Amino acid sequence: MTKPIIRIHNIKTDEVIDREMTAAEFKVYEAQQKADADAKAEAEAKTATKQAIADRLGLTADELKLLLG
Repeated sequence: MTKPIIRIHNIKTDEVIDREMTAAEFKVYEAQQKADADAKAEAEAKTATKQAIADRLGLTADELKLLLG
């Protein structure tokens, strides 16, 4: 697998350099990707839980929004 490409743009000289991430940059990139995926999964789980509670109470999505602000 190739590593993602980093673009460096020097606005003073208008020079553009495209290069592959270093091992350290790639490690940080992977950690951020995992953190983003974990945050998305957590948000989806929270939304599903809220919806399940609303369904048990017989509330519509609009009514739930009004109650939660």
